[in-house]
Amino acid sequence: CVSLTGTPRDVAMVEPGKQIFLDNCSSCHGEDAKGNRELGAPNLADAIWLKVNGETEIAEQVRAPKHGVMPAWQARLSSDTVKQLTVYIHSLGGGE
Repeated sequence: CVSLTGTPRDVAMVEPGKQIFLDNCSSCHGEDAKGNRELGAPNLADAIWLKVNGETEIAEQVRAPKHGVMPAWQARLSSDTVKQLTVYIHSLGGGE
């Protein structure tokens, strides 16, 4: 989980989440998570929340996206993997 300040409560989940991000998400969002507008991949490394708000909505967007062109990951990533990825993404600042 991540506290309201954006600081991970379980910092042990951030590094595994970062690797999951690099392995699965960086091809569109970039290794720095700053996005690629040409691909429709928003910046995930700033504090602007455009499409989702908080960990629960991040996880839902990863599993079954309701916005943009991102593919659904629910069949590809386990619940634990999505949780680690969610903590990492949230730790970046909140998305665009």
